Amino acid sequence: MTGPGRYVLAGGLAMLVATAAHAQPALDEVAATYADIAQAGYEDSLTTAETLKDAVAALVADPSEETLAAARQAWIDARVPYQQTEVYRFGNPLVDEWEGKVNAWPLDEGLIDYVDASYGTESDQNEAYAANVIANPQLKVGGREVDASTIDADLLEGTLQELGGVEANVATGYHAVEFLLWGQDLNGTDAGAGDRPHTDYVQGDGCTGGNCDRRAQYLTAATELLVSDLREMAEMWAEGGEARAAVTEDPEAGVRAIFTGMGSLSYGELAGERMKLGLMLHDPEEEHDCFSDNTHNSHYYDALGIRNVYVGRYVRTDGSVVEGPAPADLVEAAKPETHAELLAKLDETLAAMDAIRERAEGGEAYDQMIGEGNEEGNEVVQHAVDALIAQTRSLERAIAALDLEQIDLEGSDSLDNPNAVFQ
Repeated sequence: MTGPGRYVLAGGLAMLVATAAHAQPALDEVAATYADIAQAGYEDSLTTAETLKDAVAALVADPSEETLAAARQAWIDARVPYQQTEVYRFGNPLVDEWEGKVNAWPLDEGLIDYVDASYGTESDQNEAYAANVIANPQLKVGGREVDASTIDADLLEGTLQELGGVEANVATGYHAVEFLLWGQDLNGTDAGAGDRPHTDYVQGDGCTGGNCDRRAQYLTAATELLVSDLREMAEMWAEGGEARAAVTEDPEAGVRAIFTGMGSLSYGELAGERMKLGLMLHDPEEEHDCFSDNTHNSHYYDALGIRNVYVGRYVRTDGSVVEGPAPADLVEAAKPETHAELLAKLDETLAAMDAIRERAEGGEAYDQMIGEGNEEGNEVVQHAVDALIAQTRSLERAIAALDLEQIDLEGSDSLDNPNAVFQ
């Protein structure tokens, strides 16, 4: 296969597990481990988001270079557990429907706050492209009057998020907070991330950017909403939660969801939309954490999340470990050589992602790596794309070995129909 596909095979996973010579563990045990790791990952995401909220409160109360730096670091730390949960988005409709509230990207940041003149003032696709809610308590978008006099969670989530039906109007989640902490990255494929001054949060004299009180209100509301949304998802994976029930009450369907998540994130989302597309376009706007230049870490932890689910092992932020019966055990019982191959491919992908991280930590950010003319940087990113594709092929062989039915993997034009990218 070269893209997303559907496997409809005879038999079924339950039959395979019942008849394989070394068929352990039971499907319900594998599904339970998957749910346990999800619960732990979202709980860690919640805990680190609460730390971020505290750091934002300290910034708002006493804006300084130090409190801004601390809030930025808290945001970066919060991404570590969250990115490891992204493998749960695919195959779990409840997560996919929720995910847009916390991790939607890219965003037209002019909706939220002031932007550089190079950003422009209008867009044919988005009437709120440069609405600047922070500077404008009253807005008119598409003939609709919007009262933004009070900046709170209701305004962000109930009115501004996807305002006018435009997905780029991202008003909530990690990336809205990221923009408010870093500001625009105006460096293109040159060195440097966003450089918002701490004085953008100074109340009264010394305020830069204007409307510092409303900017503080927006940042506070956005972080509080992020915490609330993550708490909701952590509860959904806890005992008695709806997301846990969806994968544990029908374990065979749960295992299909597991492989859907691993394969779709690996291929269409990460290798395609988040990496190959930006590499083809050489566009710094196509990096996931584009304001902070943290993309190298986000990609790494996405890949680690896939491996976590396959081997049934997650290291929590406090160092404790959640582990148990895993898809790896099922594949090894069915076809040991396929398991060994897949495990090797997962490790090769992590090594390729780590090479990107090392390069970024050495001073060349991800948006520089994908820049036009940077042959060495392009090659490092392409190597990771190739590794993700190779691991997806191994996942497809694992799916076949388990005789799973109706597995759809996400695709991407950047991988399946490259010519369409430039049309």
